[in-house]
Amino acid sequence: MLYLASKSPRRAELLDRLGIAYRLLDVDVPEIRAPGEAAADYVLRVARDKAAAGWAQVAGETGARVLGADTEVVLDGDVFGKPADAADAAAMLRRLSGRTHQVLSAVVVHDAGGVREVVSTTQVRFAPLDEAAIAAYVATGEPMGKAGAYGIQGRAEAFVEHLAGSYSGVMGLPLHETSRLLAGGHQTMSGHRAAIAG
Repeated sequence: MLYLASKSPRRAELLDRLGIAYRLLDVDVPEIRAPGEAAADYVLRVARDKAAAGWAQVAGETGARVLGADTEVVLDGDVFGKPADAADAAAMLRRLSGRTHQVLSAVVVHDAGGVREVVSTTQVRFAPLDEAAIAAYVATGEPMGKAGAYGIQGRAEAFVEHLAGSYSGVMGLPLHETSRLLAGGHQTMSGHRAAIAG
């Protein structure tokens, strides 16, 4: 049985699209970036921690597999987590306005055979956003609980001028990479560390 170690309804919705039966596991993993920790290392570590916490709950079950994932928005080396409040969300959106940022989405599968992992990197360029557009979007409440203060599957899709990479990865679970991991393919992180200027 596959277990999804995530509280995110978006990840559950995305995993449904693969047509694989799974159950949800409630895990509580701190998401705190260590001083000097590279963004790609951080997102992968959090995904590993989620998968390990889930595995600790089901390790005795024959055939169990646990999928852990984490998604972060990165600009100028800064990791944009979930906004603390409306003012924080607006500040994030101001920084993203008219710029290209990265969305890093790490996926880890933990089973009796060990751990397989991958980090998907997507480049997203926002159109310039004026204060009225930012205020209107923040007022919808959609930015809350989302890395980088936006949900690409919602109203913020209209902000995106260009996307190169995985749309589902920006939502929270890159489906191509996830399906390959679940099929047993091992992927590495080579080529995923380049910073994007913009």
